[in-house]
Amino acid sequence: MNPHMVTTALEIEGYRIARNLGLVRGIIVRSRSILGTIGASLQTIVGGNITLLTNLCEQTREQSFDLMMEHAQQLGANAVVAVRYDATEVMQGVTEVLCYGTAVVVEPKS
Repeated sequence: MNPHMVTTALEIEGYRIARNLGLVRGIIVRSRSILGTIGASLQTIVGGNITLLTNLCEQTREQSFDLMMEHAQQLGANAVVAVRYDATEVMQGVTEVLCYGTAVVVEPKS
């Protein structure tokens, strides 16, 4: 599936939704390593962007997005609309990141 066919909007410009295949999701549960926690703690002393945690968050979001895309492809979708992210702390230091949307089959508008 082309990543350009994934959007937070409810439709894709120039296309019409021919079939709605339902909810798709990708879930990743991630914990920080002890070294990452120590490194991030040291970065907070200096202030500014905590790059260790920023990179961890970005990787986790990307992985949950990829899993959502795989789920959509398994259903036969060629697009996903209404994409959202959600995160929940499952326990201290352990976070679930969920990427979800609606899998659809789209066709170019005439």
